Amino acid sequence: MIRTTPTLRKLLIRPVPIFALQLILSKCIHTVARNNPRIFARLGAHAQKCFLIMPTDMPFVLFLRADPQKPRLLVRRSASEPWDAKISGSFMNLLKLVEARMDGDALFFSRELVIEGDTEAVVALRNALDDMDSTVIDEAAKAFGRPGAIGLKFARKLEELHHAFAK
Repeated sequence: MIRTTPTLRKLLIRPVPIFALQLILSKCIHTVARNNPRIFARLGAHAQKCFLIMPTDMPFVLFLRADPQKPRLLVRRSASEPWDAKISGSFMNLLKLVEARMDGDALFFSRELVIEGDTEAVVALRNALDDMDSTVIDEAAKAFGRPGAIGLKFARKLEELHHAFAK
């Protein structure tokens, strides 16, 4: 069952048009930036860099351009644009990293997380995320008000069930 879950997840998300994902992610990144302006400023010299975030079990990739003045999170079907640092792993592991529910070092050394390019920029991004009072996921859910909070609660419940069945 564990091996089919990423494939099922990939099949479920594939019909979702990229522009729909882009609208959702744009709203999320703008909410995070508005509510946490220092997160991108904390990147310092790495604020102008492009992070390719590659969920290995999803039919899309993300490009985070962390410009404090105009942060952007772009969704694409492939890694077709230049990047400074690349972070790849399963969608759930990447999600857990963003929520600080999983140790990035443990994932990296177990090879469940792969980092290429400017690792110093990735460390700066990780430190900026750790410096937030809440998590990026909680902030992104705020972008959609009560439906976002309900959706996040539902997603976390699904993950708990997944873990219960995986054991």
